[in-house]
Amino acid sequence: MQIQWFPGHMHKTGKEIKAILPKVDLVIEVLDARIPFSSQNPMLASLRGTKPCIKLLNKSDLADPTLTTLWQTYFEQEQGVKTLASTIEQAEKIRQLTDLCHKLIPSKSTGDKLIHALIMGIPNVGKSTLINILANRTIAKTGDEPAITKMLQRIDIGNQIILHDTPGMLWPNLENKNSGYRLAVTGAIKDTAIKHDDVAYFVADYLLQYYPDNIKSRFQLEQLPETEQALLDVIGKQRGCLRAKGQIDQDKAAKILLSELRSGTLGRLTLETPEMMALELAELMLIRLEKEEKKKQRKQHWQQR
Repeated sequence: MQIQWFPGHMHKTGKEIKAILPKVDLVIEVLDARIPFSSQNPMLASLRGTKPCIKLLNKSDLADPTLTTLWQTYFEQEQGVKTLASTIEQAEKIRQLTDLCHKLIPSKSTGDKLIHALIMGIPNVGKSTLINILANRTIAKTGDEPAITKMLQRIDIGNQIILHDTPGMLWPNLENKNSGYRLAVTGAIKDTAIKHDDVAYFVADYLLQYYPDNIKSRFQLEQLPETEQALLDVIGKQRGCLRAKGQIDQDKAAKILLSELRSGTLGRLTLETPEMMALELAELMLIRLEKEEKKKQRKQHWQQR
């Protein structure tokens, strides 16, 4: 799937992050607990270097709790970062971030030294709401649409911590098409930039494989549909998504499936596992090698002419 959505302010934000990273003490990356891998910025690990990092798995009330724990273990053991799973309903748990910041920067935990923390995350991950909870006042704009925050902000949240808030940012080259689908499924990409039925087919296929009981329960089915197309047909018939001559309106059925997943009506779901991502990354590596080889062959061809 090709996603044509990379607003100009995101390019500017990428440059600002690179400029400010040397000046901050630590990084807080807000992830979507339903897609912990696909929602992390692939550039961050190399950009932050040895700076401490906290990965906050937000919207954990919508995610599969067993897999959330599995992802936390993966991040802490494989990437050497601290993690915290949270929801916007767990204000006290979110406020644990301040204590964690002080623990990670012990040299500034006493006296009047300020801790500067960069907070970042993909669009629509709930970062602005988290900031408002940490600051105990409304500072950052919130909304259901991605890309609400447009510019970098400096926010004093008390406890001698300054947050440098960045706009929700994707990256211009989504090499792993499955990650692109997952970002679209969870609402990180504006719906105007995607084809609903294409994205719904992707997630329907996944749900039929990994969460069949959720599908049967939600749509009151005795028998599970065999294909993603059949599932959308069932949804379309149940919800009256019909066109002339009784044809299913695939776009409307797709929107219903995506809406119910995003709201949690389908249950607590996680769309990827560490093992799954390892396989996809291995496939991606092969694709990169093939591209590099073709590029090398083209260069040799032109040199020989």
